[in-house]
Amino acid sequence: MKTVVVIGGGITGLSAMYELQKWKNANRADVRLVLAEASNQLGGKIRTVKQNGFVIETGADSIVSRKIETMPVVEELGLETEVVYNATGRSYIYTDSELKLIPEDAVFGIPASIESLANSTLVSAEGKVAALKDFYTKNETFTKNDSIGYFLEHFLGTELVEKQIAPVLSGVYSGKLSDLTIKSTLPYLIDYKEKYGSIIKGLEANKQKFKGGERKFLSFQNGLGSLIDAYEEKLAEAEILKNTKVNKIEKEGSRYQVFLNNGEIIEADYIVLSIPNTAAESLINDQDLQGKFSGLKNSSLISAYLGFDVPDSVLPADGTGFITANTDELSCNACTWTSRKWEHTSKSGNLLVRLFYKSSHPSFASLEIMGEEELLEVALRDIRKSLGIHAKPISSEITKWTDQMPNYLITHPGSVEVLESKMAADYPGIIIAGCSYYGVGIPDCIENGAASARKIIEMF
Repeated sequence: MKTVVVIGGGITGLSAMYELQKWKNANRADVRLVLAEASNQLGGKIRTVKQNGFVIETGADSIVSRKIETMPVVEELGLETEVVYNATGRSYIYTDSELKLIPEDAVFGIPASIESLANSTLVSAEGKVAALKDFYTKNETFTKNDSIGYFLEHFLGTELVEKQIAPVLSGVYSGKLSDLTIKSTLPYLIDYKEKYGSIIKGLEANKQKFKGGERKFLSFQNGLGSLIDAYEEKLAEAEILKNTKVNKIEKEGSRYQVFLNNGEIIEADYIVLSIPNTAAESLINDQDLQGKFSGLKNSSLISAYLGFDVPDSVLPADGTGFITANTDELSCNACTWTSRKWEHTSKSGNLLVRLFYKSSHPSFASLEIMGEEELLEVALRDIRKSLGIHAKPISSEITKWTDQMPNYLITHPGSVEVLESKMAADYPGIIIAGCSYYGVGIPDCIENGAASARKIIEMF
């Protein structure tokens, strides 16, 4: 009998194990399936907390609808009746001590029409004129491997990028635009530039792909934790070991010894490493391999939820949150009006907001060493200044994600390719998986987990 060990019980690891179990049952394969998770619960960056009538997501808070709806997983897990969709609304940028609307006809802050550019209150007349370069300048140098920041600045001008696009896009992809590739962010912009001669015209011609419906994101009535619970319930054929940290992996002939923190050693034929790269690199005593991991970069994030005994109608009626443009004004990078965006998170209609504090912010170094009470006061100060709310919260949840947010820099694809080659050559049967390498969205992680399982199945 062969043994497959999946290390890490986040969404990628669960998806990999689910795919392996389906294959085992369909083929009546004689294989032992083991999943080892270091913490006391599964889910990784997906964790739902219920507190004082609020549903709080400490990590990921939604799933991109158009991606997950093309996959069978929701129906297979029996969750289709639990699906809820986001409410629509407009987003703001907090700048010059006030909330200013992001133009409605925009994609990640990029104007999707000449009217959108003209009507923006975030950019000066000079900045708007500079953006018109997009309409008459050809792309003769940029490829998808180049910087998205330099690409956008070249055709749309520095001011539009800095004041309107960068706050949005940097917030989504966790990094400076100059360090992120077009390929890893918005690869279709190059195609639009080539086909339509203009980024703006391309977005306008394809706006239905981005604006084609209200239900852009989904969750579940009882939170994203329902997805994790459903996976766990389905994995009847797998041994799920919680509170079980893998200390090291050693190669023994054609097999591997997996050393657990409880003293047990599992003899494995195949391993899926579905844990962050920072944890994976220390498991195998190979300095050359650890050097390959060093090319991968991460950032940190602090999430702060505040729930108030006031109706969320105190906020602008058409809004769902804001992004901070000027880091001198607030300590947070962004604020989601969660109760407005997700009705299921506050059945009473009371206000629930989530603030994001990222390591890209100049004040993050001081925030990172603060305790929960200090961070709570920082969050309240940001709420008072940005939203004018002075009430005391009835609920709060602070979560630190230290060095766990992957940054897909320009060098990222090359670093992953080098690491894959090293693993295939020296450690066949060990598959790296997860958002450290292949995509941060939940559907991306689900698909990567399943693909990792299929790689192992092909080796049997």
